[in-house]
Amino acid sequence: MDIFEKLKSNKGPIGTASMALNGHHYFTFPKLEGELGPHMQFMGKPVLNWSLNNYLGLANHPEVRKADAEASAKWGLAYPMGARMMSGNSDLHEIFEKELAEFVGKKESFLLNYGYQGVMSVIECVCDHRDVIVYDAESHACLIDGIRLHKAKMGEYYKFNHNDMASLEKNLERATKMAAQKGGGILVITEGVFGMSGKVGDLKAIVELKKKFDFRLLVDDAHGFGTMGETGGGVAEMLEVTKEVDLYFSTFAKSMAAIGGFVASDDETIIMYLKYNMRSQIYAKALPMPYVEGGRKRLELIKKHPELRKNLWNVVNALQNGLRERGFNIGETTSPVTPVFVQGIEGGLPEVTMVVRDLRDNMGIFCSIVTYPVVPKGQVILRIIPTAAHSLEDVERTLNAFTTIRERIETGFYRANLVVAQPA
Repeated sequence: MDIFEKLKSNKGPIGTASMALNGHHYFTFPKLEGELGPHMQFMGKPVLNWSLNNYLGLANHPEVRKADAEASAKWGLAYPMGARMMSGNSDLHEIFEKELAEFVGKKESFLLNYGYQGVMSVIECVCDHRDVIVYDAESHACLIDGIRLHKAKMGEYYKFNHNDMASLEKNLERATKMAAQKGGGILVITEGVFGMSGKVGDLKAIVELKKKFDFRLLVDDAHGFGTMGETGGGVAEMLEVTKEVDLYFSTFAKSMAAIGGFVASDDETIIMYLKYNMRSQIYAKALPMPYVEGGRKRLELIKKHPELRKNLWNVVNALQNGLRERGFNIGETTSPVTPVFVQGIEGGLPEVTMVVRDLRDNMGIFCSIVTYPVVPKGQVILRIIPTAAHSLEDVERTLNAFTTIRERIETGFYRANLVVAQPA
């Protein structure tokens, strides 16, 4: 079979394929326009936007915009030219690394040009074919892809049930035996905040298992950095286990509203090892200077203005409490991530898409619909991301809209219209 013909006949998993065929530019690849923030335009209409990873509202903060513009004018987007190891290093890169490490309570960090590729490369670099990885079943795709690289080197890996410590312990027992046979070590991988459910990783219980098992712990805290903990230092800070986290990773794509990421550790030798061995950094261009200077300004604002985090949590609490009071299932989230689990739908995904169209077209509420493979099969969520830039008035308007769609789901409004819309 011709490889292109094979691809043309299969656009992806069920759910994704359906949206690609029937909802391109609407459900998938939508085009939001206007100034980044809660109020934008979609398909020519104003919408209240709940789909931006901009937790602290920094994307359009005037000091951030000024820093980005001045750095771009000063350096251009090319500087520095080359990988960090060869010709792309600078004092500002290293200063930023020190600032990031200090903020998350670590001794040293390594600045990464991208978050997704960066953490994949961390996993590939740390683990060789003798080592065993044990990871949470709901780990983000970037972690899964890093584990696939480990698999390609004939490395062993085990999956434990999501946030299930009994399952983790059972798999650590298996991993300990396997690591002993192969002469390797064990890396446990989990998340600070799980990006779809909003649940916090049980880091305190995981590090407690270090008393019984010999392993290192990598935490992807993409959604916890800047939002969780007393200073915004992340889930490890909140749970008081910062020292027990061996490798701390975060992207800049959430609270920092930027591009890039970093990995931090108390073991400076390991950070130096990563600098000399991470393929995604050795063979790729360094983070451009505007992102470095812009990143430093963002971090400065996070540290100097705790009210940004306070504003975020005021919106989060009002929204999540309001949804629960109105009978919506938002799962076990204890973070800003707010998943609304769509229930009472008999018409399947086509009926859910009608709900989303009603929200967007008739109520001016834009939130993302999430299906398999991003979430488990049979699960559909409407994913809401509150930010510090939202207002309590935005929350009230959204709660009223969700009350309306719940009533319409319960009365069969969408199902009835779905049947009418189908050909005989």
